[in-house]
Amino acid sequence: MSIKQTSTAAYFVFLLLFSFCLQAQQTQTDSYTQYELLAPDTQSFRIVYDVSGTTSGAKYYWNTLRKGSEHTINKVWDLFSGKTLVWEIVDGKTAAQNGLATASEDTDYLQVTLARPIPNNGQARIRIDKTYKDPASYFSEDNTIVFSRSLGIKRNSIILPSGYELTHCNYPSQVQLTADARIKVSFLNRGALAVPLAIKATKLTSKIELPQEESYVPTNGSGRDASKARLGWQFNERAFQDRDIVYFLQQPETHSFLLYHDYTETRPGMDRYINVVRPGSKASKPSAVILDTGEELKVETLKGEEISNRGITINSEITPETEVVAIWYDPLKEGETKRLRITETYTDPNRYVVYKNQLVWDRSFGRNRNTVVLPSGWFLTTSSIPAIISQNEDGLTTLRFVNDRPDLIDVYIKAQRKN
Repeated sequence: MSIKQTSTAAYFVFLLLFSFCLQAQQTQTDSYTQYELLAPDTQSFRIVYDVSGTTSGAKYYWNTLRKGSEHTINKVWDLFSGKTLVWEIVDGKTAAQNGLATASEDTDYLQVTLARPIPNNGQARIRIDKTYKDPASYFSEDNTIVFSRSLGIKRNSIILPSGYELTHCNYPSQVQLTADARIKVSFLNRGALAVPLAIKATKLTSKIELPQEESYVPTNGSGRDASKARLGWQFNERAFQDRDIVYFLQQPETHSFLLYHDYTETRPGMDRYINVVRPGSKASKPSAVILDTGEELKVETLKGEEISNRGITINSEITPETEVVAIWYDPLKEGETKRLRITETYTDPNRYVVYKNQLVWDRSFGRNRNTVVLPSGWFLTTSSIPAIISQNEDGLTTLRFVNDRPDLIDVYIKAQRKN
């Protein structure tokens, strides 16, 4: 073999190994963990973990089993189909041999065989149900139970044992009652580091009662009489909500921004997603895919009477100016869910403008996770709502807003041109 042939062969071997390493870096998104504290004397808690693997082509997903805990795997299933998945517990060496390049030899992993290889730019959504016994994280002090654990996942909830009241929580959290009258604590982690969560609770002598009657008041407060208490007001757990949206601002003279938003449909029989375009905005170039499979969906833009003629109803009056983007898919069967990614370009000359040579973005966000990417050639000078600020792979300034409250946030951004 000539030197040239040897060099060419070595180059292709290098590319193969490099490609393998890239694929072996497991990536994921939309992680949510629910901890259900079991009877205190067991020092055990049930964990229900939702996660979306995003490594294109991957056939496995690996979940690290924390050291110091006795773990029992109850069930793993595919959220798209609702079917149970095959799994096994492997050591770090086996995980590395099967493709997890970052595996540690002294760590055990739950290796899940996915229902289908992860599509390009898609996801594999799974739910892991497991039980940990961990005296270091869950223990009693006199008449008080303590759950003290470092939580790296960004969305979490903790359910107290039946009959316990919450007395301490060191991280800003929502508190709600579950359907069986247990107290649930939930939070969104806004920062980059894990939360050193510490919760304390004591046994009640009285019974926790569920409200007998509930009246509905819209989450955004519309129609609310602010002089009266919102009797029976119900709100959603913000941490569990998995609607995510990213805005890519185009040059401000266009008043346009490309966006995509991810949405999970869970209702059996549902066969559509309807996006009502905000008044004053214009939607164009809509498209949608099922992230679980990569399937492209039928998308229509409808206006005025066209909306009613297609049998579509919305939560407002349909006028000649009303515009919706309708996305159609096969009806969901019992136990199935679908994760949609909807992409479109909006033009809004009222809320995205240039004023005195400055970019101005003024828009309200209802979702709990929102990201805004500034256009090329602009630098940030103002953000009214606290954001995590970084630069993406293209060097564009990115603002990430996490809203853990059950109401809207009014985001006001200004930027200036770079020289």
